[in-house]
Amino acid sequence: MKVTRRILRAVFVMLCAAMMIVGPGHMAGATMKTWKPTGTIEIIAPANPGGGWDMLARIMQRTLTEGKLVDRPIIITHKPGGGGATGWTYLNRHQGSGNYLAVNSSLILFNNLLGSSELTYKDFTVLANLETEWEAVAVSADSPYKTGKEFFEALKANPAKMPIGVGPSLGNDDHVQFLMLATTYGVPAKSINFVVYPGAGGELVPALLGGHIKGLTIGLGEVLEQYKAGKMRILGVSSEERLEELPDVPTWKEQGVDLVFAHWRGVMGPKGMTPEQVAYWEDVIAKMVQHPLWFEQLANMEQYPFYMNKAKYEAFLAEQTASMKSLLTEVGLIK
Repeated sequence: MKVTRRILRAVFVMLCAAMMIVGPGHMAGATMKTWKPTGTIEIIAPANPGGGWDMLARIMQRTLTEGKLVDRPIIITHKPGGGGATGWTYLNRHQGSGNYLAVNSSLILFNNLLGSSELTYKDFTVLANLETEWEAVAVSADSPYKTGKEFFEALKANPAKMPIGVGPSLGNDDHVQFLMLATTYGVPAKSINFVVYPGAGGELVPALLGGHIKGLTIGLGEVLEQYKAGKMRILGVSSEERLEELPDVPTWKEQGVDLVFAHWRGVMGPKGMTPEQVAYWEDVIAKMVQHPLWFEQLANMEQYPFYMNKAKYEAFLAEQTASMKSLLTEVGLIK
């Protein structure tokens, strides 16, 4: 059975119904003061334009604006560096403000577990998880490698001559996915020549097309346009089953690797947001993820709804922290 947008959308609608929170003004037995933004809303994408964080910020901006879910202008600010830490540090310069949001991902957990940042999700006001996408390994269209097996056998034979692009830092989902694949194919993790691009997809894609790297590990949505244009070849995706929209791209499971790996992204505000500010954004975000524009844009980028409200997202982050610590230990990144 193939994964279809129709099935995913139906499942998502059911999840929304089960996970919806009570909006402001409807709390039984209590009255909460209302709040709404009075100035420009800023969504922070902690990387350069063109990557997954940027895409999510733009999807949010369009849905909130064109869907008339907010009545204030929305701008996107790019703050690359530190594997997201630069942008998230900037977010917390506006503690207590409800006008600033930032997109996040598992990297906020990986950074802390690997010791590259002291920041954790507990240093911010978690609001919601929003979407997920599958991981991919891609090469240029003129690459001699047609399958994952061919690619990783060549990498094993001569790793120094096969630089692999990853971004915005080591220790994220893209990096860990590649290490798990390499280990399965018998490639020693320490032998791989990773080239880190802090600008993530916005730098990785030009680097591959320009011949500066031999392959890259990345979120599927970030290479979809180049794949459809015939400029890239996707060797494998980390989904459970072959995607209906990409019938020619095999899963890793089809290629004999027991790997299913999803990359999720969410949104948070600065530390110290008031209950009224949180209630406003919970209500707006719950409406945003049910809007037709939201589904349309996610589908166009091969991303999938994965909404969790504040309470469920906080519980998910705690669980993910524990499981990622185990995973990083398994691939040898931490002891």
